[in-house]
Amino acid sequence: MKFNINKKAATATVNHEGAIAYSLSPEMELYTAVATTLLSDVTYEKADARMQRIIELLPQVAPEFIAQLAVYARKEMNLRTAPLVLATALANVHRGDSLVSKAVAGVVQRPDEIMEMLACYQVLNKREGIKKLNRLSKQMQKGLATAFNRFDEYQFAKYNRNTEVKLKDALFLVHPKAKDEAQQVLFNKIVSDEMATPYTWETELSALGQKVFVNAAEKQAAVKATWEELIDSRKLGYMAVLRNLRNILQAGVSAVHVERVGEYLANENAVLNAKQLPFRFLSAYRELMNVESGYNAYLLDALESAIASSVQNMPGFNRNTRVVVACDVSGSMYKPVSKNSAVQLYDIGLLLGMLLQSKCKHVQTGIFGDTWKRISLPARNVLSNVDVLRKREGEVGYATNGYLVLKDLVDRKYVADKVMLFTDMQMWDSNTNNVSNVNTLEYQWRQYKAIAPDAKLYVFDLAGYGHSPIKQQGRDVFLIAGWSDKIFAVLEAIEHGEDTLSAVREVAL
Repeated sequence: MKFNINKKAATATVNHEGAIAYSLSPEMELYTAVATTLLSDVTYEKADARMQRIIELLPQVAPEFIAQLAVYARKEMNLRTAPLVLATALANVHRGDSLVSKAVAGVVQRPDEIMEMLACYQVLNKREGIKKLNRLSKQMQKGLATAFNRFDEYQFAKYNRNTEVKLKDALFLVHPKAKDEAQQVLFNKIVSDEMATPYTWETELSALGQKVFVNAAEKQAAVKATWEELIDSRKLGYMAVLRNLRNILQAGVSAVHVERVGEYLANENAVLNAKQLPFRFLSAYRELMNVESGYNAYLLDALESAIASSVQNMPGFNRNTRVVVACDVSGSMYKPVSKNSAVQLYDIGLLLGMLLQSKCKHVQTGIFGDTWKRISLPARNVLSNVDVLRKREGEVGYATNGYLVLKDLVDRKYVADKVMLFTDMQMWDSNTNNVSNVNTLEYQWRQYKAIAPDAKLYVFDLAGYGHSPIKQQGRDVFLIAGWSDKIFAVLEAIEHGEDTLSAVREVAL
């Protein structure tokens, strides 16, 4: 959507399938709602409903936690819109100190986010008429002024777009003080629309589109030359490469240039600096699978290397730790993560599950729906493993009988140290009337603890609907939320005695 912990006491409720579930603390609910949304439509909520729920939770949560979560979601989870909403809404509920300006400055990491935040402020405050942004929050103004001082001419020009709130408008509204003479010159260029046209793939291809060609062959040659020039320039950003692999191959660039693209994709430093959400690699992988090219295998390998590098610092488990990884493939998981994305929650669960499996020495992996099925897969080639599991769609049905994962462990008397469920949390029992609630995650976990008293259960929430299928009491059941590889950093923190929200609370403002 564009505008321009453990819980010591749980309240019983029901989930969207009508099954027993447990409410979360306001902090935990806010965290799960933010960590699992791009503010696009999901199965049981619309984007505006999700945003409204986030806003309604804010008065129940300490302002400092809201600010920390906003900065954490932007810098660590690499989310964009949800942090903007948090920081903007915070300005409406908190006054009297610099907390808002610190949150705003921490959230804005790109020039266009200045305009996005102003547009968000306009929407949340229902501003209409000519002066939609008059009486701007002073602390928001201060935070945006700090952000203005971070960017150079190329960055401003790159994001100087014809949106409702323009860069020039933002400059007039925020009134940032130039840090030196050079920056004052830059601000003057913004006002007079005299910034140099940036060299980007968008501007180069846009310029190419304005040209007239004699025939299709001449146009194809020009497109090929442009892509090769962009690759040679080393100014083609990592995300731009991921999104344009199909276009690059269809342009027919030379073998040398394909090799350079592959080397860049697999480059460890480039991967770490790009900070891409894991599903971006999966999207690129899927795009390549739909292109007929002799270079596909080479670039698919480069993407496998890239996603491996992206989690190189992710903690794993040694040969003595027995891990069970279970991925929810029920019907409600077949929803895209954003309006224009082909990636679904189904894919997110499989991808995160395969990333975790790649870091384990002793692991059993499987999928659950109507039934639970263990499936052996190699530790390497995370993306191809996801593809293999995706092709087994329907094999276990479309219900959400997550309790069967634990029941299988009980029946086999298999003692695991850690059981990991990747799910949208909509657990229910499709097999019986279940009057006694035996077929629930809660009941089966109690049964399993009699066999494996030291086992821990980690439920990874991929949807953020605001409830859990099991009480989070003691030190053996944990809820973690999100689509970022940062969920594994939370997992590591828990291993060291912290709780799910510790990393958020440690954010320095």
